[in-house]
Amino acid sequence: MLLTGKKLLITGVLTKRSIAFSAAQLAQQEGAEVVLTSFGRALPITRRIAEDLPRPCEVWELDLTQPDQLAGVADKLNAGWGELDGLLHAVAFAPASALDGNFLHTSWDDVARVMQVSTYSFPALTRACAPLLAAAGGGSVVGLDFDASQAWPGYDWMGVAKAGLESCCRYLAHALGPQGTRVNLVAAGPLRTRAATAIGAFDVLKDTWTQRSPLPWNETDATPVGRAVCALWSDWMPAVTGEVLHVDGGLHAVATAVPRDADRPARQAAMVVN
Repeated sequence: MLLTGKKLLITGVLTKRSIAFSAAQLAQQEGAEVVLTSFGRALPITRRIAEDLPRPCEVWELDLTQPDQLAGVADKLNAGWGELDGLLHAVAFAPASALDGNFLHTSWDDVARVMQVSTYSFPALTRACAPLLAAAGGGSVVGLDFDASQAWPGYDWMGVAKAGLESCCRYLAHALGPQGTRVNLVAAGPLRTRAATAIGAFDVLKDTWTQRSPLPWNETDATPVGRAVCALWSDWMPAVTGEVLHVDGGLHAVATAVPRDADRPARQAAMVVN
């Protein structure tokens, strides 16, 4: 199996629709051992959801903005496994004031919170786990992204945070490459997770993918993204680091004016008539 014997730390499981849940489920099916993290009011929810995995696993408390909790989880991993083959950073947060057209009016306090949770926590978690990844021969760090190369309706300061996340990925890849650690992001298309649907413009994004994505896109199925995460954790991509892997039906690769296949016959006919 693809991940036999791998030991993985996975953040961000909140519902069964979470990308992190899909990744954890697939990882176990491919032979990995998994520990989940959560915190606050979400912690008992994550513990219940963990019971629905192929093999129920431990769920540890971890607030990624708290250095003492990061150190505590690293200590528990060291005591239990002594090494770590991979981790998934699947945590992001933005208050309503930072989304849906409020870009010019968001306070610094709210922006700082967005950046701390959604961007800085990625290198913070990776730094805490770096010695354990080195002990496993390098390991693989994966984070979840949404294409930050352009502005999206309603995404506002979260888009800025994702641009920072992409830069962090490159710098982490540079810093940890000497110890053999690979660091990559998976940029998914819009998925109907709890976090995504907090964005008022979610349906605008979904409709954009429906109209423009070269491959059909199902906003309720996180499996393709979970598979990509598992592939990056595996030994099959040993020379890939600092990369943003798009799992979005190919939309990132096409211009706005490129029609879907279904539209082409009618447009070609119109061109002939004209």
